[in-house]
Amino acid sequence: MRFALSIEYDGAGFSGWQSQPNGNTVQDVLEAALAAIASSPVRVVCAGRTDAGVHATAQVVHFDAPVERSPTAWVRGVNAHLPPQVAVRWAMSVPDDFHARFSARSRCYHYLLLNRPERPGLLSGKVGWCHRPLDFDAMQDGASCLIGEHDFSSFRAAECQAKSPIKTLHSFALVREGDLIRFQCHANAFLHHMVRNLVGALIYVGMRKQPVAWLTDLLIARDRRLGAPTCSPDGLYLAGIEYDPAWGLPHEGRIIAPPRMPILQNA
Repeated sequence: MRFALSIEYDGAGFSGWQSQPNGNTVQDVLEAALAAIASSPVRVVCAGRTDAGVHATAQVVHFDAPVERSPTAWVRGVNAHLPPQVAVRWAMSVPDDFHARFSARSRCYHYLLLNRPERPGLLSGKVGWCHRPLDFDAMQDGASCLIGEHDFSSFRAAECQAKSPIKTLHSFALVREGDLIRFQCHANAFLHHMVRNLVGALIYVGMRKQPVAWLTDLLIARDRRLGAPTCSPDGLYLAGIEYDPAWGLPHEGRIIAPPRMPILQNA
């Protein structure tokens, strides 16, 4: 029987999602916890692999259960074997043709940026940081230039393995919450480092190092070397995966924004 799970995790202490020989990945600890409940090895497939330091509020995975267990066992039982930084949100049986990655319609990422002169303390590892004042209106204008179907080669990591750099960015919203800026990106799929590179470019616009029109020039250039530096992984959250409602996945498990951080104001 095939099951789907939604999990959340703090990626700060992990070497990313994908299993590695050192075992320090989210996939490794999740498969070990599932194996403890199944009493046999279990392999999982995720909707979107995340890099070291990247968090998730609603990652989705599927696995083929080698034994019969209730959904409760795949939630509470597995959580009892996971480290505190990782938790299963829900579990449900799905048809055998459901695939966490290939059945997904779109993905949603959020990036949290602390914009104040002082570095983060309480939120260290949970947010990116820019110490210079930012022109928020210019950044919003810049984000609107990026919406739509484009060749995002200028925002693609050199090691990206995607077959095509052409992706459709459905929406790109910016919200200011005190000293925090929340970047909300929704696309059919993302290239490696795409969100962190998009945010980096908008920060350049916000610092007035580049005009808004530069973002359009970047899209046309299709050259990563002309872009801004990649933002740190600390503020990046995989916030959800969208599937066809016919699969019957819990609605709350699809798009979940990162928890609202304390609204920090300058003293």
